[in-house]
Amino acid sequence: MKFYFDENITPQIVRALAILQEPLREEVEIYSVADEFGRGAVDEDWLPKVAEEDGIVITQDINIHRTRHQRELYRNHNLGVIFFRPPKGKGIKYWEMVSKILEAWPDIKRTCERATKPFAYVITPRRNNLEEL
Repeated sequence: MKFYFDENITPQIVRALAILQEPLREEVEIYSVADEFGRGAVDEDWLPKVAEEDGIVITQDINIHRTRHQRELYRNHNLGVIFFRPPKGKGIKYWEMVSKILEAWPDIKRTCERATKPFAYVITPRRNNLEEL
């Protein structure tokens, strides 16, 4: 499985997760969208490229699901997306994001192995398990 973390999740967290994942010797690859496609890359440009790689997107940008043309974009390209929804009215702090990703990581991998693309799941501040959108 290939996971592409959107630039709204810092590349340092992505690199750290890749290091933590490495000893498990699972077929899991972890990339940062910012590193792979450049900072500020337009969703309409990189989402189809991730789909070509049979990748899965992890992002805080829930508008990818809420905006009709972007939702159709990931669905039409048969892409899986995991959304981290920050608390209402405020963003998620760095260490909260680190903790949330680490807590949810086993469930993310398990769910993505079983799910049929296209799919969209969300992880909310109160829950670590994935909810289908």
